[in-house]
Amino acid sequence: MSSMNPVPMTPEAIRSAPKALLHDHLDGGLRPATVIELADASGYRDLPTSDVDALGRWFTESADSGSLVRYLETFAHTCGVMQTTDALVRVASECAEDLAEDGVVYAEVRYAPELFCENGLSLDTIVEAVQEGFRVGTARALEAGRRIRIGTLLCAMRQNARSLEIAELAVRHRDSGVIGFDIAGPEAGFPPTRNLDAFEYLRQQNAHFTIHAGEAFGLPSIWEAIQHCGAERLGHGVRIVDDIKVDDDGTVQLGRLASYVRDRRIPLEMCPSSNVQTGAAPSIAEHPIGLLTKLRFRVTVNTDNRLMSNCLPSTEMATLVDAFGYDWADLQWFTINAMKSAFIGFDERLAIINEIIKPGYAALMG
Repeated sequence: MSSMNPVPMTPEAIRSAPKALLHDHLDGGLRPATVIELADASGYRDLPTSDVDALGRWFTESADSGSLVRYLETFAHTCGVMQTTDALVRVASECAEDLAEDGVVYAEVRYAPELFCENGLSLDTIVEAVQEGFRVGTARALEAGRRIRIGTLLCAMRQNARSLEIAELAVRHRDSGVIGFDIAGPEAGFPPTRNLDAFEYLRQQNAHFTIHAGEAFGLPSIWEAIQHCGAERLGHGVRIVDDIKVDDDGTVQLGRLASYVRDRRIPLEMCPSSNVQTGAAPSIAEHPIGLLTKLRFRVTVNTDNRLMSNCLPSTEMATLVDAFGYDWADLQWFTINAMKSAFIGFDERLAIINEIIKPGYAALMG
């Protein structure tokens, strides 16, 4: 290599880098101003405040409590204002624009359609409205000179008994942008095996799915998700470190499950800021992503809920750069890991890696 002059890793430069996102919740990413406007329009009266800055702070502070249960309570307000087709179109289009503006070139955005039925919308109407929103937002981003591709994941809530219905919904809309399925919600007491019929059906349909596992709950949750349900990816998966032993002299021993996850290249959809908020990790510096990256698990970097964690894909990466000293090559590695693990076709994934991601990072590496 001749003169290597990498671009300094400023927040702006990281923002400009091409990024891929696999774990982002639609109802966790609204703009505070939009929450207030939608509440006004729909007569939703339960917001804690109608001041934009104060509301943004309220979401982050409530989510900062260290409890997954309290964290999940913040969603009552975002879901509360997302009960009409107009609201769903707007939230989805703004999501596409906000991610594109942050340098995201590929995103998989997930949501639970069953949470938007309170005013009588049908599941199919909800999916169509969100897809329309992504279409509008993607077009607007393109007008602003930013190309983003969005795939949708439909979540079933693990505490409800509708997972087969939602899996069928995902398959029904697979040709209009819905690329996969997920189960979300509280892990403790609601093991993924309660939804076996849905996973069985998805496999028969050659459909993709990821499972929230190993966030609030330990190794049994991960083991069930992979070995009983057949998850292709793990939502969070942080607790896989419970199966890794680091001796005082730095020797690392992987247990059988951790070895299996690493050997099979099962993608970990890691969301560092969110994990610190829910108490799944003590701090970013002590987040298992550092060890898992060193051990070369298939690690990807994600936002989870941009509103609640007051984060963007670029700020998550910047936070990791500060904590672990990562360089452009590391950020490219995370990004390519995510793109390799995406639920779109092989050719499409390769095209984004070779035509957008690699040239983008090559320019930054100098």
